[in-house]
This record gives sequence, structure tokens and C-alpha cells, in this order.
Amino acid sequence: MPLAMFAVAMTDRIIELTETPVRLRVDLGRLAIEVNGQAPVFVPMREIAAIVVSNPAVSLSQSVLAELAKEGGIFVAMSEQFLPIAMLLPLDSHSTQTARMAKQAEAPEPTKKRAWQSIVRAKVRAQWELLEYTGRPQVGLEELLKSVQSGDPSNVEAQAAARYWKALFGDAFRRNRDAPDQNRLLNYGYAVLRSVTARAICGVGLHPSLGVQHHNQYNPFCLADDLMEPYRPLVDRAVLNVVAREGGDGEMSREVRAEIVSALLGRHAARGEERTLFDLLSRSAVSCARVLTGEERDLELWVPSCREQT
Repeated sequence: MPLAMFAVAMTDRIIELTETPVRLRVDLGRLAIEVNGQAPVFVPMREIAAIVVSNPAVSLSQSVLAELAKEGGIFVAMSEQFLPIAMLLPLDSHSTQTARMAKQAEAPEPTKKRAWQSIVRAKVRAQWELLEYTGRPQVGLEELLKSVQSGDPSNVEAQAAARYWKALFGDAFRRNRDAPDQNRLLNYGYAVLRSVTARAICGVGLHPSLGVQHHNQYNPFCLADDLMEPYRPLVDRAVLNVVAREGGDGEMSREVRAEIVSALLGRHAARGEERTLFDLLSRSAVSCARVLTGEERDLELWVPSCREQT
């Protein structure tokens, strides 16, 4: 059947609909996927983490969106260039979300600055470990890691990124969202990562638009963009493998997209344990909620380590 369905655990399914007309409907708590008049494929709604759609010929009813949201899943609409243009998230998945969102909105600046410090440290550490794991130059990321202060006033994140991208993909590479090279693959992987991060945030009763560092008034997913930062190297590693095999300007085929998504959906080593990305993000989101509501002081992030990969 010409559709992609990626899954590792039974509750971690990501369904991608990109290349053929498809009709979606709800049937007794299941998503019915009908392609060209063939017998439908059924997937229990409770097992779906995300439905990702970039084909304008996909049709669905409001009941599909409502049932998906009720079960905690998300719906992502992508452009033909595989960039996210809309996202539907469940906003009724935590019993005390109103109280938590109110406290989130009132979180003091020192609290948010400490949280951002933890996020930047975790991101730079993950970048450094990926360079080390792949045998690339370390380019001083270890030293930069030590200089991250509350709120990152010296913008270590940007300094590290400038060094990291050159070490990872070569001196000529620039992280440019619109470039027709491996940036396309990064965009796609980050879009999926962003959506599952937003799902984890909603699951703990926070609002994804109220960030600790990102504050763009036109961005409804500021907190998701904050919390996903340390997890970006998971995408980078998958894209690096694709580029090594096919080059940066190769076709963005269904197989390539599946490889990137599968890298996210696999089990990851963190703190000596093997867990799914959904579990790791959920644990990080729980800590984020406790920090922003004043229950804890320090943000605890569950980030996979390349050093622990088997």
C-alpha cells in the first residue's frame, strides 16, 4: 500500500500520507485508511502518536481529528516542501492544565533563564558527543559547554552551532531552511521532532506557545522549540548517514523520510536505560512543568547519548 506507517512501540505510530489520494475515517475507535478503493487498513486511534500529511488529495472528517486529539495524538499538515504549516494538538490531556498554564505564564525570568541554561548545556553536549561519535573534530565544544551561564547571555548556543555545522557537514555548509541540500532533510526531521515535543508538552498540561527562550509572537510552538533543542542531534545523525550515502542534493524519497523518522522512533540510551523518544520527551516535559510551576528549581532533561549507543 503506497503510504508510510512508522512504528516501534504500539503507542508510537507515526502515519505519513504523502504520495497518493487517501480517505481517512473513524471506525469503532480505529482509524480507517482507504487508498484507491482498496480494503481499508485499520489502526487503533490510541496507538497513533501523529498523522503527518503533505498530500492535498487526503480527505478526512472532523471526527478523525476529534478522536485523534481525544486519544492524545497530533495531526501535522506539511507543505509540498515537507515544511510544517499547521498542527492540531490535544489541549485537554491533563487534569490540572488550566492551573499549570496560569503558572507557566507567570513563571519568573530567573526561572526561565535557568531552564534555558540547562537546555543549551544539554544541546551543546549532544552536539559534542555526536561529533566525537562520528570521528569529527571536536572544535572546542567541550570548552564552550563550560561557559554556558543562566540565560546564555553570551549566546554560546549560536557559537557552538557555527562550529558544529562546519565540523559535521564541511566548511561550505550553512544551516539555511530554504537551501536545496541536506537542509531539506533536516527541516523534515525537525518538523516531526517538533510535533512530538509539542505533544509531550500538552500531555503535562503546559501550553506549547509559552516558551522559556523563544518568544516570537507569530510562533505558536515556542516552548516546543525550546525543549526540542537537545534532541536535534538525533535528526542530524540520521541526515548525516543519508548524506554520506546519497549526497546532500539526493531525492527526498519515501525511503529517505522513513529512515529519518525511524531514527527518531527507535529506542535510545539515556542514563543507562533504553527508552523511546516519546518517553524521554515526556520525562523532560514533566520536569519542565514542575520547574515552570515552581515545584522544582532545576530542569532535568532526558537526552540520548551517542556514547551509550549499542
